[in-house]
Amino acid sequence: MLILIMNEFYFCIMNNIKYHFLVISFFLLLGTVSSQKMSREEYIEKYKDIAVEQMKKYKIPASITLAQGILESGNGNSRLATKGNNHFGIKCHKGWKGKKIYAHDDKRRECFRKYKNPERSFLDHSFFLTERQRYSDLFKYDITDYKSWAKGLKKAGYATNKNYPKLLIKIIEENELYKYDSKDVFTKPPSKKTAKKKIEKDVKFNPDYVFLKETDFQQIEIAGDSRKVYKNNGKKLIFARKGDDFHLIAKEFGVYEWQISKYNDLSKDDSLIAGQIVYLQKKRRKGTQKFHTFLETETMYSVSQLYGIQLRLLYKWNDMEEGEQPKPGHKIRLR
Repeated sequence: MLILIMNEFYFCIMNNIKYHFLVISFFLLLGTVSSQKMSREEYIEKYKDIAVEQMKKYKIPASITLAQGILESGNGNSRLATKGNNHFGIKCHKGWKGKKIYAHDDKRRECFRKYKNPERSFLDHSFFLTERQRYSDLFKYDITDYKSWAKGLKKAGYATNKNYPKLLIKIIEENELYKYDSKDVFTKPPSKKTAKKKIEKDVKFNPDYVFLKETDFQQIEIAGDSRKVYKNNGKKLIFARKGDDFHLIAKEFGVYEWQISKYNDLSKDDSLIAGQIVYLQKKRRKGTQKFHTFLETETMYSVSQLYGIQLRLLYKWNDMEEGEQPKPGHKIRLR
């Protein structure tokens, strides 16, 4: 049909015939062809090998990965998948320093992660499940027990839809995705340092601006276990050590875990990294100076930690949506 219209279109031009209607028909058909959606079968064929590869390295059933990708991305046709290569609906969360894409979800214009290609999305999905404590029980299930995995994901809070497990199981069984699950395919996973480079290539990030030096702050005391305590913008902070988490720090300083995460604009599922600034008190509403010139290597989060300012207020002072990042050289308000 398309070839026929193109031939007729060319004939009309060569013979100087009026072709308004033909032009309209041509572009309408062209638009229909170009917007053709990927079918579920095409999605499975395209991404099954990636799902199996992730299963080999991270012990997540390929059937679960594929079913989640199908469900979350609408067979790869959602805006997040086509524009942001995000197949699993993973949101930015505090501390994400890669590219971003915005879409309406539970709230209007929420921040989602944007990847260079779909493969990065599948890899980050593996990181997402293996690095968060709340998903640790999933790995107690057999690799072929996709029903327990589906129910476990819902129980751990991956999705708010109460029918999420039923939807995943239905997709798996209707498309026989369980045939890609196997106990005999495991390989030793790459080190996190090596694997994460694949994602971090998309991230312009200088750790010096998030993991600042102890000499940048005023030391005020030494707490138990020889922990140095510093002050910034009138608030106490420490530097995380290897093995630190919210529970350990909360217990050491006599506060609640939720306070540590909230004071540092983090979610309860975020992990702490050695050298990371951790505030022990609620950050200030404004900075000690009026402005800060934004650098290419910085994020709004790193600036909020640098000056001891609540992140939501830093966005408010600059009339920005949460998740937005200023351009390098832009002067942002700190009060």
